[in-house]
Amino acid sequence: MTNTTISVTKETKKALLDLGTKGETYDSIIRKLLKRFAWKKLDDEWNKILANDEFIPLDEL
Repeated sequence: MTNTTISVTKETKKALLDLGTKGETYDSIIRKLLKRFAWKKLDDEWNKILANDEFIPLDEL
């Protein structure tokens, strides 16, 4: 896998360091954040479906 450079503010860099653990790479921290975001997005979609849609019990099908 090849690496690339991204530009972030000093505040963002510090926030990433604060989220990570000693010795953890920025790549690892960002990947964890992306994974959590994906789960949160999925959870939000399920909650939206549960709040707005009607369900038919299986025994009524």
